[in-house]
Amino acid sequence: MMERSSEEQEKILAPFWHPPVELQRLKAASLKTVQINLGRKCNQACSHCHMAASPGRSETMAPDTARQCLEIIRQVPSLEVVDLTGGAPELHEMFRFLVQESVRAGKRVIDRCNLTVLFEPGQEDLAEFLRRNRIEIVASLPALNSEEADSQRGSGVFYKSIEALQMLNDMGYGTRLPLHLVYNPTSLSLAGNQTMLEQAYRRQLGARFGIRFTGLYAFNNMPLSRFLDRLVQDGQLALYMEMLEDAYNRATVPGLMCRTQISIGYDGRLYDCDFNQMLDLQLDRISTVWDFDMQTAEDRFIITRGHCLGCTAGAGSSCGGSLLI
Repeated sequence: MMERSSEEQEKILAPFWHPPVELQRLKAASLKTVQINLGRKCNQACSHCHMAASPGRSETMAPDTARQCLEIIRQVPSLEVVDLTGGAPELHEMFRFLVQESVRAGKRVIDRCNLTVLFEPGQEDLAEFLRRNRIEIVASLPALNSEEADSQRGSGVFYKSIEALQMLNDMGYGTRLPLHLVYNPTSLSLAGNQTMLEQAYRRQLGARFGIRFTGLYAFNNMPLSRFLDRLVQDGQLALYMEMLEDAYNRATVPGLMCRTQISIGYDGRLYDCDFNQMLDLQLDRISTVWDFDMQTAEDRFIITRGHCLGCTAGAGSSCGGSLLI
């Protein structure tokens, strides 16, 4: 199936959007995190990927755009975290430059890593590069068995991911260096209790493979892109959106990631989050990295739509896992 346009996706979701009062005039609080999407190219093509990334995608951030991102990183005093994502961000020619310069600027740097990229041709020294720069790794592992994990991420990915985690453990990740795993449901459900999931992951990964990790993040699946296609094809979109709406939790709103971050698309355009990026919901008064203004970014109102229910359902969902523990 061809990828749906942002307009098509928004039109599909529109009938299910009955915005709770807390989301009608949601205001940003500060600017602590900048998330940079370096492109849609990835060595995997996961069935839940809201960016519809794959090996065949060619969208990529231009070097001058990456350098302008770095100017923002250097100039914003409140900025604490640089969060690099994709696609597989490590495949981008400017990834290592952004990592090194962000570290030099005193920022905490996160690599959203799919693990199998560590074995891609030309990436033989990637793990050592991450270790040497003390980069925080947030690694996808949606299930504890190969059948479920491979059904979402591709044949053979589970055991290749286990091999990557063991290699990272040998380099000090999970003990001396931060290594967070990411769980998201492989079925039509919310993410579940993050603390209980983390305990299960520690028991099983430790007993079976000797794997250690710092913590686990539990994500809800967003009704966007490939997951949206699946919901539509299976006739389950209304059921899923009703489940999200019924599970709406206003206590999650103060901690929503969009309130303390901006998302930069591969083309330099600015968004509240990378989910809004997928629907092309740009910021109004500062639309690109070239007209970025910190005061405007901190004073903005967040653009909300139906997919925002995915972040506010149950214990909530963000790039840092559940909002309520």
